[in-house]
Amino acid sequence: MYKIIGADQKEYGPVSADQINAWILEGRANGQTLAQAVGSTEWRALSLFPEFATVLAAKRPAPPPLGSADPETTADAVLERGVQVNVGECLGRAWSLLTSNFGLFLGASLLLALIQLGLEFFVPILGGFAYFVMFGALYGGYCMIILKRVRGEHSGVGDLFTGFSQDFVQFMLAGVVISVLTTIGKICCVIPGIYLAVAWKFSLVLVADRHLEFWPAMESSRRVITRYWFQLFGILVVAYLPLVLFMGYSLFHMFTVLFPVVINGGGRFDFSEMIRLTKGFLPLWIIQQLIEFLTLPFATAAVVYAYEDLFGTRPAKAA
Repeated sequence: MYKIIGADQKEYGPVSADQINAWILEGRANGQTLAQAVGSTEWRALSLFPEFATVLAAKRPAPPPLGSADPETTADAVLERGVQVNVGECLGRAWSLLTSNFGLFLGASLLLALIQLGLEFFVPILGGFAYFVMFGALYGGYCMIILKRVRGEHSGVGDLFTGFSQDFVQFMLAGVVISVLTTIGKICCVIPGIYLAVAWKFSLVLVADRHLEFWPAMESSRRVITRYWFQLFGILVVAYLPLVLFMGYSLFHMFTVLFPVVINGGGRFDFSEMIRLTKGFLPLWIIQQLIEFLTLPFATAAVVYAYEDLFGTRPAKAA
């Protein structure tokens, strides 16, 4: 007998193995559904129970062509599956995954933040450039830590650095090109920049998971997410809501401080005064980095669940 966690994050059971097999065949459960054998205290993905392996293998749909260099082929294979992305389900599953892997995810986020701050503070100019180059590999490794846990596989903080031992050039190019083009898009017109930032959200995961080259990964991500753009945008807005609200407050605060200085200057620009006031914004920047550090695991997990629903080899919905 077993208990399981449904897509609504509620506990069901005890139920028999035959009942769970029936749910798998109906598409109400899958390999990522969490289950607990009666008498045990451990919750595990159904894919880790050998007694469900046969039914899971029979139910599993054909995955998109692995490692295809043609982004159109990869994207079309995903879109033909007709999978739906449910914002609430992605967020709910991400929260459950985060609470059961809190130490690992927060530890990986902390290490990522320390690398960034260490390079930018202790290696002026060159450190910032180094992190800019390494970001793709680091974030790709971070995504794989979470993706492995989504699939019920083992992962550790050391996986953060897997991008340095394989596909580093592709990670680097993807990270750099995405950063540069989205920044240009935001400068020229805000809307294209926001569209691209969301549309390329699967790029580094595709490099890490499917070992695509950077441009096919970016194009595959863009083509697929364009159909589900508003769902992914909704996931990101909700997951990063504390950060979005604080950034809005920070911009308003900076405007109220700097605008009177410009207006009251009588047309003269007092550079030294502006520098003095800008230094006062350092606490805001530190708080913003802290909020980003705390929201990153949840947001990334939600995006990874959406990725797995679309590009993975399992149905989107659990029981």
